[in-house]
Order: sequence, then C-alpha cells, then structure tokens
Amino acid sequence: MADSERSAYEIPNEMRDFADRSVEQARKAFDGFVDAAFKASSAIETQTESAQGDLRAVAGAAVSYAEQNVQASFAYAQKLVRANSLEEVMSIQSEFARSQIETLTRQLRDMSTVAGKGRSGG
Repeated sequence: MADSERSAYEIPNEMRDFADRSVEQARKAFDGFVDAAFKASSAIETQTESAQGDLRAVAGAAVSYAEQNVQASFAYAQKLVRANSLEEVMSIQSEFARSQIETLTRQLRDMSTVAGKGRSGG
C-alpha cells in the first residue's frame, strides 16, 4: 500500500483512545443492564412458582445469549478501532459475521429445545 493510501486511513491516537474508552464505557453500562436483567429474572421466578423451572431456563438462556451477543459486538468494535488497514477491517468483519451466524444458529437451536421442554411438561 502506498504511503499516501496508508496515511489516508490512519486514525489519530487520540481518536483511537476516545473510541476505546467509549466502547469500554458502553461495556460497563451493558454489564449494569445485565445485572438488572438477572435481578428482574429472579424476581419473576419468585412470583410464578408453578412455572419456575421452565421460566428460569428460558429467561436465563435469553439473558445469557443477549450478554454473549453484546459482548461479541463490543469485542468486534474494539478490534475495528484498533485495525491498522482496510484489509484488517475486512478480515475482522468477515470473521465477526461468520462467528455471529454460527452463534445465532446454535442459540436458536438451543432455545427451541428449552422452549420445547417447557411446552411438553419437562
């Protein structure tokens, strides 16, 4: 890559630091959201004793999957912020897309199994 092309893509360190801090702040905010979701899930469980087992499995899986997906997105954002070339950006994007398709396919399969157990009575 020619120097002029490389310098056109280079991001100042201050911008990288700012983006890195922003991603970290968003991650911390999400962690607070996940804690609140787990607390809400626990509160729902205690209010619905007859369906407690099924509800715990479905709610726990949903919150866990959401957390995994958002954490993967934060990791992806941080990798993009640190990318040094367009080729690296494309590689990161390709790997993220492949990984998310695999993850979502597995999560849907697992969730349908959990939901099916609840409908069939366990």
